Amino acid sequence: MIAPSILAADFARLADEAAAVTGEPGRGADWLHVDVMDAHFVPNLTLGLPVVESLRKATGVPLDCHLMIEDPDRWAVGYAEAGAHNVTVHVEAARDPVALAKDLRAAGARAGLSIKPGTPLDPHLETLRHYDTLLVMSVEPGFGGQSFMPEVLDKVRAVRRMVDTGHLRLLVEIDGGINADTIEAAAEAGVDCFVAGSAVYGADDPARAVQALREQVVAASAHRGWSA
Repeated sequence: MIAPSILAADFARLADEAAAVTGEPGRGADWLHVDVMDAHFVPNLTLGLPVVESLRKATGVPLDCHLMIEDPDRWAVGYAEAGAHNVTVHVEAARDPVALAKDLRAAGARAGLSIKPGTPLDPHLETLRHYDTLLVMSVEPGFGGQSFMPEVLDKVRAVRRMVDTGHLRLLVEIDGGINADTIEAAAEAGVDCFVAGSAVYGADDPARAVQALREQVVAASAHRGWSA
């Protein structure tokens, strides 16, 4: 799965930018990744719930909302109620991540949990049993265009083993520095969903860029039986 990040898109043309990655059926974006930042949890400010509500009306691509905010226990359910397909909160910010996962699901969304590059995985394994998605950050959250941190792939491999052996049931997502040079290593490590910003929206043909990234993933993951 490829999830273009609108953090790299033209904010003045979000409806058009969402349409630009749609592509032909089965060949465009699987999800549209929406980075919500509050200038408190991370040192940047992007967009919030009103924009997500408008974007939901403008595209049929499922919205993957990544909340880099303080107090997600208070705000996250609103994004699920607005129609987001997947709502991801940070384990470093959530007060009661297990209860929050239940609330997100009750509101109609998949529940995602994200961890920063420096956050260890082991203390949160039991919490992950309540989630549908694990978003592994491969850059420090807050800004697009950063360089990929390959050391986080050890976390991906560890989670992949637990998913493959049935100890966890979730989708493994990665976000940060994903492009043509890094996506194959992430795919080989066991990622299911790849967030890509500049690699898609910096291309002349964003929909074609999505498909090219998908083709790389399939080639690097042939042992998993995937097809383009």
